[in-house]
Amino acid sequence: MRHPNRSGWYRNGGGRGTSHRSEVPRVPIAIPTALTERRLTTRDHLAMEATAVMYVVAVATTAQFSGSRWFLFPALAAISDDVLTRPWGKWASQPGRLVVTPTLGAAIGTLITKQFAYHVLSVLLIVTACLGLLAILRSNIGPAIAAGMLPLVLGITSWLYPVAVMIGLVGVVVLLVPWHRHYQRKYPDQVEVATSDIDDRLEAPPVGNRWILPLYLFLATLACYATVSGLRLLLVPPLVVIAYEMFANPDSCPWAQKPFTLPLACLLTATAGWLAVTAFGASGIAAGLSMATGIAVLRLLQIHMPPALAIGLLPLVISSDGIKYPICVAIGATALTFVFLLYRRWIARPGCATESISMR
Repeated sequence: MRHPNRSGWYRNGGGRGTSHRSEVPRVPIAIPTALTERRLTTRDHLAMEATAVMYVVAVATTAQFSGSRWFLFPALAAISDDVLTRPWGKWASQPGRLVVTPTLGAAIGTLITKQFAYHVLSVLLIVTACLGLLAILRSNIGPAIAAGMLPLVLGITSWLYPVAVMIGLVGVVVLLVPWHRHYQRKYPDQVEVATSDIDDRLEAPPVGNRWILPLYLFLATLACYATVSGLRLLLVPPLVVIAYEMFANPDSCPWAQKPFTLPLACLLTATAGWLAVTAFGASGIAAGLSMATGIAVLRLLQIHMPPALAIGLLPLVISSDGIKYPICVAIGATALTFVFLLYRRWIARPGCATESISMR
């Protein structure tokens, strides 16, 4: 039910309030009607999705012929698709941080991987360092965490990895800057929407620290099991980003609103990537098919979850584990859903809700 306020704006009951229980007080947040109207035309949206896919295909082809599998940074799929189809978003509005943050995250991950083997402590060390990086740079580029985790999962110790990440992201920015200018000219009414009132609320860095302990408990538990079992893919880098966004922003994270859809989306995108690589090898064709299928899956499930596209590209850079890859991803995503539901139930308690609201 919509609740009007003095400014004539409204918010939907399923939005950013702590609406998980009926007894939890709701705090209205003014979100303009223009937010729901701020979108590209169908033609422009499809054109930008195609551009993102073609760019990833080009990078994957370069990686294939250069012999450097990690030249394809899987999060490029998530980043390129998000910034090109949402040129009004926070990621698209800060091209400098878009390049610098994941590059430094990749350097952090490489440095730690050179010193430590895969272990629960090394996982938590990388995550902590990357979260510190986000705080220092005042950046919300979550894929920087995935950039830091990838070297540990794959055993990458070459300093060419962060260089490759930087080159790939510079390419995204080269595509983004002229498109962003064109968007501002073509959609002047959308540009005039007060982004400080919209994006800062829906894409702002996490507030408070209530989410830190549950996130670390989840990561530590899954990393411990991955270490003991040898199944590192239970905690793939994109899943760490997905978990971070869910725990840190449980009220505004798009996929946090559909937790039961999360495992299905991850399973389908992982399966698509595995099948594409099985059929075409680690090639540009496989990358294009995987990403295009991932986009279709997310659209079919009606969920905006860019990291799932990175899950689809991971089979191109990992040593083939066959069908174990999508199974491991599904197990990890299901575990995340279960833990998140417990976490959401915990913060929905009246006492916790009041404290959470006071921190915003």
